[in-house]
Amino acid sequence: MGWLRRLMGDPLPDGFPGALDADEHALAAAAVTGGGHAVVTALGLWVPSESGARRIGWHLISKAAWTADLLAVTEADETGTAGDAVLLTDREPLRLSLPSPGKVPLMIRQRVDGSIRSRHRQELDGGGVWFVQRKVPGRDGVVLQVRADPGVDATLVEEIARDASAKLANPGS
Repeated sequence: MGWLRRLMGDPLPDGFPGALDADEHALAAAAVTGGGHAVVTALGLWVPSESGARRIGWHLISKAAWTADLLAVTEADETGTAGDAVLLTDREPLRLSLPSPGKVPLMIRQRVDGSIRSRHRQELDGGGVWFVQRKVPGRDGVVLQVRADPGVDATLVEEIARDASAKLANPGS
């Protein structure tokens, strides 16, 4: 079946352990030093994991940086809500060595940037807070995500996020 996928232009590597959704197709792939592959799809970035492979949704990638042959991806966890806003906390960056990256870095940048509809940073005591409106695959409209720097007062962030989501829901009030 791998030869048929490649014939049809799908670069999903043979033996890829991830379980793509029925309508999900690989757009680009690159081997990772140490084993596994980085695979770009419309729904996210598949990365090697202890269970074989896992997908990071585009809306949960806070930052992706490419230098030499090293890809550093900062993934965020959804840690709560404040009104309609989703609160995020960044994980430590995941570093993947891609000796032959092909289109993977460019496609990651396009997909992450393409998910963002607007962004705003507000400085507070102890750091700042990012307010990002993003399109999330499978959801209608956009989602307001709020990600604070470490050390910023979580209660204050929740209050501001709740107010911001209320204003977005009712722009005239």
